[in-house]
This record gives sequence, structure tokens and C-alpha cells, in this order.
Amino acid sequence: MSDGGGRSAARWRAVAAWGFAVFFLTAGVLHFVAVEAFARIVPPWLPAPEAIVRLTGAMEIAFAAGLAVPRWRRVTGRVLALYLLAVLPANVYMALERIPVGGAVLPDWALWGRVALQFPLIAAILAVTAAPLRSSHKERSPTGPS
Repeated sequence: MSDGGGRSAARWRAVAAWGFAVFFLTAGVLHFVAVEAFARIVPPWLPAPEAIVRLTGAMEIAFAAGLAVPRWRRVTGRVLALYLLAVLPANVYMALERIPVGGAVLPDWALWGRVALQFPLIAAILAVTAAPLRSSHKERSPTGPS
């Protein structure tokens, strides 16, 4: 008996992991291209905003690599979820202070929507990188064990 559904789910998760890898690779590179823009959203109570931006950019590039390698995907997903919680204060600070993006101040709904989207993003990353579900029973033929 074929497990087409299991293969389909595994394929979907692999494609989604690669999509997240591309997303985080792009975001990580942008941290190095637009250091000053990212430094503006680092809350003022944190020291060395430019260094934090470069460090988080490097981390996002490393997360992209971890998501791209199947054997690292599960641990990468867990650490990435924690990372996304850790950078949440920057998103909140950006919304509270209405910090411009690319020279334009976004409307409040977009700024706070960005904050709210962190949680479904975390859930999606955990779902995509979770260990595959395993059947709790072995398949049996209709006539009994073979």
C-alpha cells in the first residue's frame, strides 16, 4: 500500500522549508546592505545597533542554510522560532515609534500587522520543520499478518 499522502506532505514541507530559506537568506543579506535602516528599529535600550544588525543578518543567513539542509531543519526551526521571539521587541519598537520603511511611514495597521504576523510565522516554521508524524500501528493485510 502506498503512502502518497505522507510523501505529499513531506514534499510540501521541503518546498516550504526552501521558501523560508530563501526568505531568510534575502533578509540576512539585506541586513548587510541596509545596516542603517535596520539599526533604526533596534530599541534604544540595546547597545551597538549596527553590530546587532550585522549579527542578526549573519544569524538569518545561517538559519537559511540550516533550513536548506534536511538533517539540520528540525533544530534550525526550533532555534529560529526562539530567534523570532527575541527580535519581536524591534518590531514592537518600530510600530510604537512609527519608524519609516524605505523613507515611508507605514500606516498603523501595517506596522502592527507586522508584529502580529510574527506569531503565524513562528507557527509555520515550527510546522514545516517538525519531525514527520509516524504511524502508531503497522499496516496489516486484510487476511492477517504476513
